[in-house]
Amino acid sequence: MENAQESRKIEIDQNTLKHLNTLRKWTMFHAILGFIFLGLFIVTGVIAGTFLSAFSTVKTGSEITDLSILIIIFILAVAYFFPVFFLFQFSKHSAHAVHELSKEELHKAFKNLKAYFIYLGVIIILFLSLYIVVLIVSGKSLGFPNGL
Repeated sequence: MENAQESRKIEIDQNTLKHLNTLRKWTMFHAILGFIFLGLFIVTGVIAGTFLSAFSTVKTGSEITDLSILIIIFILAVAYFFPVFFLFQFSKHSAHAVHELSKEELHKAFKNLKAYFIYLGVIIILFLSLYIVVLIVSGKSLGFPNGL
C-alpha cells in the first residue's frame, strides 16, 4: 500500500517552477500593497475618529463615540490583516521553495495559500448571509407602513 502511494508522485518541471516564481512575485506585490493599505486604513480611521469627536457640535445620545469608531477600525483591521498575512507567507515560502527546491517549503507555501482562500471564502459567506438577512428585514419593513 505504501509503495502504491510512493509511485504516485508529482514532479515539478522548470516551466512550472518559473510560473510559481512569477506567481510568488505578484503575491508579494499584493501582500505589500495590502500591508500599506492596512496602515493607511488605520491611520485614516484614527484621524477621522479624532476629527469627528473634536469637531462634533451636536451632542445627542445616539452619537457614535470616538472609542467605538476606534474599536470598529481595529476589528476591521484585524479582519483585513489575516488574508494579507497568509498571502505574504505564501510568497515567502514559495520563494524559498523555488530557490532551494525544498518540498517542505512548497508544502508551507500551499498551506498558506489554502488558508488565504478559506479565510476569504468564509468572509464572503458571512457577507452574503448578512446581505440576505438585510434584504429579508428590509423587505418585511416595507410592508409595515401599508399595514400588510
